[in-house]
Amino acid sequence: MKVAVVGATGMVGEVMLQVLAERRFPVTELLPVASERSVGKEVIFQGKPHKVIGLADAVAAKPAIALFSAGGAISLEWAPKFAAAGTTVIDNSSAWRMDPDKKLVVPEINASQITREDKIIANPNCSTIQMVMALAPLHKKYTINRVVVSTYQSITGTGVKAVRQLENEYAGQQGEMAYPYPIHRNALPHCDVFEENGYTKEEMKLVRETQKILDDNTIAVTSTAIRIPVVGGHSESVNLQFENDFDVNDIRKLLNETPGVTVQDNTDTNTYPMPIYAQGKDDVFVGRIRRDHSQPNSLNLWIVADNLRKGAATNTVQIAEYLAANQLAG
Repeated sequence: MKVAVVGATGMVGEVMLQVLAERRFPVTELLPVASERSVGKEVIFQGKPHKVIGLADAVAAKPAIALFSAGGAISLEWAPKFAAAGTTVIDNSSAWRMDPDKKLVVPEINASQITREDKIIANPNCSTIQMVMALAPLHKKYTINRVVVSTYQSITGTGVKAVRQLENEYAGQQGEMAYPYPIHRNALPHCDVFEENGYTKEEMKLVRETQKILDDNTIAVTSTAIRIPVVGGHSESVNLQFENDFDVNDIRKLLNETPGVTVQDNTDTNTYPMPIYAQGKDDVFVGRIRRDHSQPNSLNLWIVADNLRKGAATNTVQIAEYLAANQLAG
């Protein structure tokens, strides 16, 4: 299968290449694609160098699948061009997520919605993916009425520029700033741009995307997104209020049986999810599972995942795997 990776030289693009190789995706020809300034450079895939090409050349090559991680503007302009050439696009930006005609897919939850006619498929936001991985089985059994989530997000979600800012601040050096304030020894309640309602775009992604993926607009979601000086992954404190009551041990059992979810929840041994251990892994880790005694039918969870993997690259490749397995691509 001929596969294009658009944004192959970026942080998520590099992880996409790594995940494709790790999961032995059936790539017969790889087309690494990037901006004009990167054309001609080489990326390594499965131990071999591959030359980076431009977007127009990639469209002309008619790959079966194109994995996009090059930002919303590029996706809006170029995804339709790939689709018109017969390529199935899986887009990692926010460009198509809330388009009513585009599927927003977490494979473990709703891959069955994909048809051969879906030529542009949206990959959800990283913080949304890890949350709905835990929420989906709970919603199915107990019906979630309300979600209150606070995220503690890795700087890698911003990109290379943010990683450099933190490294410079560690070293006591001046350099380019990805954030309006220092991130070292700090926490910024400011992920993405502010919308007119006072929430950031990142916070509203959690609201809108959760409702779309779980196919239930009645779920009330409110969120606060915070950037912290961590590189291993995103963490989330999640409070759920259910329609129906539950047993905490049944919650643990249900999550433990959910593919892609690992329960780490033993306070006797100080076992709970942390980004330092989630880094480089594909599962979503859930712990600190406990009843909220201040409200009826309410539960607290702590959810951690590597935002570059399950939150981005791995989820994208899993969608591609579903397309390949069901002959839905190209």
